[in-house]
Amino acid sequence: MARMNVNPTRMVLTGLKKRLKTARRGHKLLKDKRDELMKKFLEIVRENKTLREEAEEKLQKVHSRFVMARAEMNTEVLEEALMFPKQKVELKASTRNIMSVDVPVLEFHTESDDESDIYPYGFADTSGELDAAIATLSELTPTLLKLAELEKSAQLLADEIEKTRRRVNALEHVLIPNLEETIRYIVMKLDENERGNLTRLMKVKDMMLEQAHRYKERYAAKQGTDASP
Repeated sequence: MARMNVNPTRMVLTGLKKRLKTARRGHKLLKDKRDELMKKFLEIVRENKTLREEAEEKLQKVHSRFVMARAEMNTEVLEEALMFPKQKVELKASTRNIMSVDVPVLEFHTESDDESDIYPYGFADTSGELDAAIATLSELTPTLLKLAELEKSAQLLADEIEKTRRRVNALEHVLIPNLEETIRYIVMKLDENERGNLTRLMKVKDMMLEQAHRYKERYAAKQGTDASP
């Protein structure tokens, strides 16, 4: 703990007490924010884990079916079949707020509602494995977008948690102890000054009483002298 370099006055003491009250309130709010961020972060991580496992499983199937299609079809025919897609996709990106953190929201819309438009070729010269691969990949698209959304959200929340944690630690281990130490120092100095002033007042009072007593003695002695023949 380090004491602040301030003048030990009552005005400074009042200001430091207000700062300490604000710092403690801010510390509590930041701790609550950190805890809520951790809760949201863990929820996103669990959901992300489930979606990632699902996406990896489907991607493995897509890869296997593309390999089988490549084995069954001529390379030029396969590339030509996939060269000109029929379906168009519009991606819309927005944000939502989680504990003052703007996380992404990704949505996509297809130009056509016809499910057959995902196949950019005729079925006469292509393999059924290619059809199955493209169908699985089409089903996987929403999952991949959601996975990207969750992973970016988790990254942003992790950064915010780290910032909040540093602020909590700075308040808890630096600012609040320094304010408390400085307040104790000022209170001690003010008490010391008050005791010193009280001691001086008592001495002044004793001197005044002693002076008044001597004055009375001189006055009584003078009265006695004047009264004698």
